[in-house]
Amino acid sequence: MTAEKAREIIRAETSVGTATRYMPGFGNDFETEALPDALPQGMNSPQKCNYGLYGEQLSGTAFTAPSHQNERTWCYRIRPSVKHSHRYEKIDMPQWKSAPCIDPDVISLGQYRWDPIEASGAPLTWVTGMRTMTTAGDVNTQVGMASHVYLVTETMEDDYFFSADSELLVVPQEGRLIFHTELGTIELEPKEIAILPRGLLYRVEVAEGPARGFVCENYGQKFELPGRGPIGANCMANPRDFKAPVAAFEDREVPSTVTIKWCGQFHKTHIGHSPLDVVAWHGNYAPMKYDLRTYCPVGAILFDHPDPSIFTVLTAPSGQPGTANIDFVLFRERWMVAEDTFRPPWYHKNIMSELMGNIYGQYDAKPQGFVPGGMSLHNMMLPHGPDKNAFEGASNANLGAEKLDHTMSFMFETRFPQHLTPFAANEAPIQDDYIDCWTDIEKKFDGKPGKK
Repeated sequence: MTAEKAREIIRAETSVGTATRYMPGFGNDFETEALPDALPQGMNSPQKCNYGLYGEQLSGTAFTAPSHQNERTWCYRIRPSVKHSHRYEKIDMPQWKSAPCIDPDVISLGQYRWDPIEASGAPLTWVTGMRTMTTAGDVNTQVGMASHVYLVTETMEDDYFFSADSELLVVPQEGRLIFHTELGTIELEPKEIAILPRGLLYRVEVAEGPARGFVCENYGQKFELPGRGPIGANCMANPRDFKAPVAAFEDREVPSTVTIKWCGQFHKTHIGHSPLDVVAWHGNYAPMKYDLRTYCPVGAILFDHPDPSIFTVLTAPSGQPGTANIDFVLFRERWMVAEDTFRPPWYHKNIMSELMGNIYGQYDAKPQGFVPGGMSLHNMMLPHGPDKNAFEGASNANLGAEKLDHTMSFMFETRFPQHLTPFAANEAPIQDDYIDCWTDIEKKFDGKPGKK
C-alpha cells in the first residue's frame, strides 16, 4: 500500500470514526497514530521520520520542571509548525479582555447576578463570540484568570486559533461544538467540559447551534486534580473519566488564517494550508474532555455542612499551598441526609472570589432568579448566602433523606479579586435588584435561650 493510499483510507475513516474515539486517564502518557508506523518507537527524534513527517516537541512546562509536573508531547506532522506562522498583523477583538482590565468607571465591589446572555443575530465564531465578564491577576506575569461567556453561531472554516496566554476550561450550557485540534477531535455538549492547553492550535465547528457556554481562562499553573486527603483514592473526579482524543489530521492545501492571543493582544497570520497536520503523537500534554455526570460527590452523612471544597473537580495551584489560583467547583445532583443541619450553603464571606454559572435546574441557595445560562459574582470578602425563602425553607424543613435533583451549577473561584469588564457592567443583562434578595431577611433575636 502506498503512503498516499494509506492517507486516503485514514482520511475517510477520520471523517466518520475518530471524532468519538478517546483515550482515558488524566495526565496519562498517551501514544496514538493516524497512519500505521507513523509513531517512532524507542526514541523521540529519529534522523528521518516515516512518511516524510517532521518531529516536533510541544512543551507545556519548563524543561526542568519536576518529573511529576513535567508535561510535553512529541508530534509527528506534515509540516513543522514554523510553516504555520508568518508575518503577524494586529487585530482588534474588543469583547475578549485580559487582566489587568480595570475600568475606573466600573464598580466591581458588590454582589452581582446576570440573566443569560443572548446572541445578537450577527454571525459569531469561537473567537468573535467570546464575551469577557471578569478578569483577575495579570496575563503578563501569568497569574490569575478571566471568565467569559461564549456565543457561537458559525463554524470556523479554514480559520484556526490558539492562545499563547492560557489554557481554557470550557463549560457548555447550550448547543454542541466540535473542537478540531492538532492532536485530535473533541465533541462537546452540555454536562461535559473540555480543557484546551496553552499553545494548542484548533478550529471550532458548530454541531448544533447556536451554542452558549462559559470559559475559564487560566493564566497560571495548569489545572490538576485536587488532592483527596483523607477521602482517599476514590470519588470526586476520577482520572479514568478524563478522555484525550486519538490522532487525526487534515492534509488540505487551502488559504487559511491563524489567530493568536498573546499577552492579551490578538494577531492574525495567513498560511496556505491547514495547520492541523499532526499524524501521530505521544506525551502527556493534550486536550481532554470530561463528563460532569461521572463526578461522584461526597458529603456529610450525620450532621453539619462541609466546606464547598469537597466539590472541587479541578484546581490550578498558586504556589501557596492550599490556596488556589483557580478552583473549578461543581454542584450537581446529590442526596442530603444530615440531621439537625441547615443544609444549603451557609452565610459566609471569604478570601476567594466566586463566579458561579447555572448549567440547568435550580441552585438550592437561590431557588429564584439564578436561571440556566445565568451567572453571579460574589467578590472576595463580600458576604453572601441564601435569600429569605431559601433560609426559611431550610430552617423549617422536615429533615428526612432528600434528593437534590435536576440541578447542575459550577463555580470559577480564585484568590484574586475579579474585576467586571465594561461589557459585564453595561451591556450584559445584569439584575439590578439582585442585591435586594437579602433585604427582607428578618431579625429573629429575642434574647431568650433555646431554638425557635
